[in-house]
Amino acid sequence: MALELTDANFEEQVLKSDKPVLVDFWAEWCGPCRMVGPVVEELHKEYEGKAVIGKVNVDHNPAVSAQYGIRNIPTVLFFKNGEIVDKQVGAAPKAAYAEKLDAQMA
Repeated sequence: MALELTDANFEEQVLKSDKPVLVDFWAEWCGPCRMVGPVVEELHKEYEGKAVIGKVNVDHNPAVSAQYGIRNIPTVLFFKNGEIVDKQVGAAPKAAYAEKLDAQMA
């Protein structure tokens, strides 16, 4: 199961991570988010130990969602060394997320 990120643990889990991080901003009522969810779970298994894969429920965590200006969901942000290095707004195929994650490991 992908890491559940919250307003309380975001800094520790994402910004202070020594690994690349993929963060999926989503909500239960969002149709496209339900398509991205299983892909994020697959990536979590495939990148275990190499990257941090987490999800932020925008309805339950308004502070971190506002901090990054999340207006459309799903939005996936890619972090490296505490900085946003890439993003994907809207649903995309698994290969698109994997490619952006792999680029952070190079």
